[in-house]
Amino acid sequence: QVHLIESGGGLVQTGGSLRLSCAASGGTFGSYVMGWFRQAPGKEREFVATISRLGYSTDYRDSVKGRFTISRDNAQNTAYLQMNSLKPEDTGVYFCAAEDAAILKYRPPQYSYWGQGTQVTVSS
Repeated sequence: QVHLIESGGGLVQTGGSLRLSCAASGGTFGSYVMGWFRQAPGKEREFVATISRLGYSTDYRDSVKGRFTISRDNAQNTAYLQMNSLKPEDTGVYFCAAEDAAILKYRPPQYSYWGQGTQVTVSS
């Protein structure tokens, strides 16, 4: 129903910043809880951040709190992940995901729709 396309990844040095975007088409964007996940080589996909339908609620994994900010612009059908003070352990493929739900979601099986991913590499 909804198609998601991530962009904004790249190569940065430790301490740098990136802003990821997730553009949605199809469906009603304001009906979806949005999430960001990442996957490092040889590791499981892990939760990064989630945001409620209207953006009133957000949550983050502990290791990114204070550094990352998830946001959304429903008029633009886009979700964002602002990443500051990046560390090498933030390296991975970042995916956005959507679920038609009224509460925040934290696990990959809880999301029905996924983007293709965008690579984030933080050099040491």
